[in-house]
Amino acid sequence: MGNKDHIIPVKQDLIAPIYSLGPDFYDEVESAPFHRGLLRFRNQAAAASIELNHLSEADWKKYFCDFEPLPGNIKKPLALRYHGHQFQSYNPELGDGRGFLFAQIQSGSKLFDLGTKGSGQTPYSRKGDGRLTLKGAFREILATEMLESLGVNTSKTLSVFETGEELIRYDEPSPTRAGVLVRLNHSHIRYGTFQRLAHLSQTENLRKLLQYCIRHFYPHLQNHTEDEQAFLFLQAVSQAAAKTLAGWMIGGFVHGVLNTDNMNITGESFDYGPYRFIGKYDPAFTAAYFDHSGLYSYGRQPTAVLWNLYQLGGALKVAFPHLPTEEVLAPFGDLFNVEIQETLKLRLNLQNPLQDTEKAEDLDQNLVLRFFQFLDESKGLFEQSLFDFNSGISTERLARSPQSEIYSGETFKALQDCLEKFEVKSSEKQQAEYFKRDRPCSLLIDELEAIWLPIAEKDNWSLFEEKLQSIRSFRGLFK
Repeated sequence: MGNKDHIIPVKQDLIAPIYSLGPDFYDEVESAPFHRGLLRFRNQAAAASIELNHLSEADWKKYFCDFEPLPGNIKKPLALRYHGHQFQSYNPELGDGRGFLFAQIQSGSKLFDLGTKGSGQTPYSRKGDGRLTLKGAFREILATEMLESLGVNTSKTLSVFETGEELIRYDEPSPTRAGVLVRLNHSHIRYGTFQRLAHLSQTENLRKLLQYCIRHFYPHLQNHTEDEQAFLFLQAVSQAAAKTLAGWMIGGFVHGVLNTDNMNITGESFDYGPYRFIGKYDPAFTAAYFDHSGLYSYGRQPTAVLWNLYQLGGALKVAFPHLPTEEVLAPFGDLFNVEIQETLKLRLNLQNPLQDTEKAEDLDQNLVLRFFQFLDESKGLFEQSLFDFNSGISTERLARSPQSEIYSGETFKALQDCLEKFEVKSSEKQQAEYFKRDRPCSLLIDELEAIWLPIAEKDNWSLFEEKLQSIRSFRGLFK
């Protein structure tokens, strides 16, 4: 359908809520002019969630490559202002350096942001070219798709166009192809957005930003005093972060750059750079080649997320000096432990049958303990083990597993005894076609490189399309 046939839904009372914050929060910018716009990825499911799935090919390019404003929406792209800690060192020179907020769309009760990556220079580009490599876009598509299928709260890659530019990069063969990506997020407000205002002692803007976040993302907090709102907001953000963190840990995912500017207040995982999925359990595994100290290694992600939450709490205290940050965040460890127990049970399609609360909690804790002990001692594949134990122990599935030889010994017996105390949660999910395979879908670095190679050499996207279908084949099984 073309322009005359399709009208983009806009609620007149909610056009571009970002404008309510005022110009202290953003800079109007221009999109880079791209001489080529070759569509490489269009996420129809994500588009349908915001009622943009009926756009014609021409309109899709017009909005998501040429960045003409959506009707009745943001008039000119906005580079959002923020600061943040990068590897725990404060950096006041951040902000949207190669992206901008392009549009905001209300869908049901939720407000969604359309943000870009690789759309050109802004006042915060810090001498960078503001561009994104096509390989970077390719990697982000697969990260968001994989995490969504694993049940992790993540941004969604809505669109990727190849722009025809050649970029020079020092961490991949150059010149390399360029792309521009559009990301769908519930929010692009980062911990670092609050940090910037605190750094500048802008207490009124801190209060304004808190009200914006509560109105659009935590509306159940509106009928409280401001001090109560600050307390409950930090608590809600920490709960969202704990849930996403648990998804990463049970998904074997390593974000790579857990800076405060890479965490948002709705808990969505986003801004994927040098991420990795682990092959085998290894707490010291580090995704980013430049993370020499292992600050953001797999096993240190819980500590990093909590540290970041304390920075958010510290920023809020500038406007709300009586905020008891320690009281709010002290329960984070227990909260995370509950989330990781629940996430593991979801991944395994199991439920705890015990009615006694204390005994049920002990059994849940024991499941997590036994699972990670088994992975540590057996050196089994992380995702394969989760796959093999889905819906409990099946002798037939274990026998045909490519790592069947590790399913013996005392450590496995302890895990098996624990698993047998649980019940299957969904018989429908237990019978899913996905679990009739011998191996699960994975996304290890060698697979990524093998999929990228024919794209780089022959512009052959067939392996990418196959992987995309494989990732989507088990969507919904871990919710």
